[in-house]
Amino acid sequence: MTYEPRTSVPPEVPDLARILRANYRSLATFIALRLLLTAVLIATPAAADRLLGLDSFFIALCIPAGMFVFLFTAYRLVYGIRVFQCARVLRGYPLTFHPRVIRKRERWTKYGDVLEVRVTTRGQHGAPLMLAVNAAGRRRWPESTDEGAWVAGDLPFGGVLVLPGNKSMLFMKPAHWDKLARQREQADTERVARAERAGLTRKSTQAWIFKSGAHQPGW
Repeated sequence: MTYEPRTSVPPEVPDLARILRANYRSLATFIALRLLLTAVLIATPAAADRLLGLDSFFIALCIPAGMFVFLFTAYRLVYGIRVFQCARVLRGYPLTFHPRVIRKRERWTKYGDVLEVRVTTRGQHGAPLMLAVNAAGRRRWPESTDEGAWVAGDLPFGGVLVLPGNKSMLFMKPAHWDKLARQREQADTERVARAERAGLTRKSTQAWIFKSGAHQPGW
């Protein structure tokens, strides 16, 4: 599916501080609600025994259920890595507007849906296929993609996709890392150093997020 902007004028530059706050808040809410649920489940058997005199096997099952919720919460904290990684990229690169975003398909993984996209640049050919994951872990393609997107980063290394009028941001890495090796090798020293500071130079960076639960080409 291809998305074209309605006008040739780029939309207003997103407020990155606001977008980052929204994603950090989403992460904090996720953690807080599940820790609260964990505490309630673990405390339920003792409270039921003390207040109501109930001592049931089924009530005691709340304790392993609470431990499961806690472990699941720790497991899903990989969301936080995405948010922090995006913040690191956004500190090192300015946003550039790309009026054309092509969504190829999406795949399910344990950590969230992996989207295959092409972020094309007017006047350039051969846009690389990118794998993108939502920083907040949502399992759906964000809205408002019909107006293009803002990109921070260096596509042969990776980057962040930010949508106009939307608080969503997606972390991206090349779908075929090895095929873009020559482009990275031809990058000058300053460009490579910038990608290193943003944490984009290693093939392994975030690759396990993309691979988990589904085979991804090029990784």
